[in-house]
Amino acid sequence: MSSRATPLVAVLMGGPSAEREVSLSSGRECAVALRKAGYDVLEIDAGADLAQRLQAAAPDVVFNALHGRWGEDGCVQGLLEWLRLPYTHSGVLSSALAMDKIRAKAAYQAAGLPVVDSRLASKAEVAAAHVLPVPYVVKPNNEGSSVGVYLVMEGANAPPVLDDAMPEVVMVEAYVPGRELTCTVLGDRALCVTEIVTEGWYDYAAKYTAGGSHHICPADLPENITEACRDYALRAHLALGCRGVSRTDFRWDAARGLEGLILLETNTQPGMTPTSLVPEQAAAEGMDFAQLCRWIVEDASCDR
Repeated sequence: MSSRATPLVAVLMGGPSAEREVSLSSGRECAVALRKAGYDVLEIDAGADLAQRLQAAAPDVVFNALHGRWGEDGCVQGLLEWLRLPYTHSGVLSSALAMDKIRAKAAYQAAGLPVVDSRLASKAEVAAAHVLPVPYVVKPNNEGSSVGVYLVMEGANAPPVLDDAMPEVVMVEAYVPGRELTCTVLGDRALCVTEIVTEGWYDYAAKYTAGGSHHICPADLPENITEACRDYALRAHLALGCRGVSRTDFRWDAARGLEGLILLETNTQPGMTPTSLVPEQAAAEGMDFAQLCRWIVEDASCDR
């Protein structure tokens, strides 16, 4: 920290990714909470002049509230390391690894964590024929918040027609049936497990629209499933080298018991909006939003 009487926290938000609007919401909420926690706060909508703005402001800590590409794939983390500004959440390597879904799955498998079959394929391959047995899912390999997810379900006579905005190479993975579960890790501790209930797929709208989903926190689960989620979430956090806060998502097919619990992915920049999961899980553990944001700031450093 500098010699300022009150530490200055720069909250990075917005940016150019597909998740810009969600990031703006996260950033604003965190800025309010950090002011409540006693910090001076500078809100920065991250653009091409980000390095210059940060150098001019010289904050004591950078709170990274960016989502999606450039904000959670190691890019902005590298900039912050270069500027030697302490920052929150995961570092360069773990951010890049977690954002690259196929490489993250390889890290999970090496750690003995349960995942389903998946592969990278070109858009042309996906359009020509079913790449995996139906049902399966097609998604960008390096986006979050369920951006660009296609479900190919039983009875599909043809492969999906992908939007032009989809990248040229996508990830195709086996569809996992069952209940949607998620667990936050804070430092070296897994918090409670949340079940997410929606009318259909837990897509972008369900995640970020008020009433789009219903969260049961803590989830009503058999004790062994709760403990497995917490164990797997912490092991995923460690396998990827995450720091600060992360959130790992699961699907659980109750008919298959523990074998039906499958790890989907880990989010190193989980949402911090009014409908987000991490603040709910922290609150269930007795930590209000301002306390959560303070914890994240106090955990900040370089060389993450």
